[in-house]
Amino acid sequence: MALPFATNMRFKFSSLALSLQVILIILFAIFVSYDTPHHEDSHGNSTHQEDEFIKLYPLFQDVHVMIFIGFGFLMTFLKRYGFSSVGINLLIAALGLQWGTLMQGLWHLHDGQINIDIKKMINADFSTATVLISFGAVLGKTSAVQMLIMAIFEIAIFACNEHLVVTLGAFDVGASMIIHAFGAYFGLAAARVLYRPALKNGHENEGSVYHSDLFAMIGTVFLWMFWPSFNSAIAEPGIDQQRAIINTYFSLAACVLTAYAFSSLVEHKGKLDMVHIQNATLAGGVAVGTCADMNIHPYGAMTIGFIAGIISTLGFKFVTPFLASKLKIQDTCGVHNLHGLPGLLGGLAGIVAAMLGAKEGASAGIQAAALAATIGVALVGGAITGFILKLPFWGQPPDQNCYDDSLYWEVPLDEEEQPNHYQEDQSKMKVDA
Repeated sequence: MALPFATNMRFKFSSLALSLQVILIILFAIFVSYDTPHHEDSHGNSTHQEDEFIKLYPLFQDVHVMIFIGFGFLMTFLKRYGFSSVGINLLIAALGLQWGTLMQGLWHLHDGQINIDIKKMINADFSTATVLISFGAVLGKTSAVQMLIMAIFEIAIFACNEHLVVTLGAFDVGASMIIHAFGAYFGLAAARVLYRPALKNGHENEGSVYHSDLFAMIGTVFLWMFWPSFNSAIAEPGIDQQRAIINTYFSLAACVLTAYAFSSLVEHKGKLDMVHIQNATLAGGVAVGTCADMNIHPYGAMTIGFIAGIISTLGFKFVTPFLASKLKIQDTCGVHNLHGLPGLLGGLAGIVAAMLGAKEGASAGIQAAALAATIGVALVGGAITGFILKLPFWGQPPDQNCYDDSLYWEVPLDEEEQPNHYQEDQSKMKVDA
């Protein structure tokens, strides 16, 4: 059956994607260049950016794996939406790292140029993470065109908010606030604007099957393994970077046991819920981010992971249904529970850590201001973007075709849908005999 004109992506998607790429190439030609390999400090000593590049490249690769494999496969739990989960994740990230390089770099021009070094590449990946988090809130209910539009607006707004937080003097090395909380509440605000009344009682394709949940666990394991790199990638080399790795390592470990325990506690007959295991086990990495490089001691990091595992698991069990039924926010992936609530916890942990003197120069008031500003910018920016995405010409799927790859992808038939030519031939042979 032919697709409705509104969802036919032949010219709409291809023209937008090609136009964006051509524009990016032109902007890179104007503004982007290689970083100067050598320059001298005030004492005349030569510093070598190439040494830093090679040293940080493994951390960059870890972050890269999280963006392209971790986030992508984490969202494959929907039984008929795996192509879109991994495929659109790749699309958004590829656009986002280019656009993020420009949007973040424009705040730090040198002689009118953005000089690319390894930290700018890491930060570009970070900027894409915000959109991938927001993508989870609207997963299954949007088109690829809508997600390209969201990436353009969200990364621009993210770069402004990040600059504001840095200007305030707040610390957020693992980006609990500026990436996780921002991405979650931006996505939730957009999801509220894009609310579909017809989906309030669920959709037949919204659930998972055994193998789709198994694929999603691949994403979980990759994210879990590499999260210490994510939280330490842009920390100051030396003790700060070591603390970020150690604190994240132990926060994640404590979070896993807690999430498993509470999943068993709140589910029927003490069984484990795979949704909790896929997501809540990662909340410790999110929550410890703000104070990852601070002197909070390993037991402090474990305490943060412990609390994160509790609030994330309880969020999936009780908060997500409340958001859907009372606030009309259909959060497909539960990003509020993995990124939103733990992101808020991370912001609060940063405030407490600053009060206890865990980071030289940190101010509890400034940390609180950064958290409040981030949430405010995310909600307003997400709502505005949601209204833009709601315009009728972006090719959004009809209600009955949500959570289904076949609307936008060439999808092979399921085994049970394929005609069994062997059985037909055997029946014919019996009749002929």
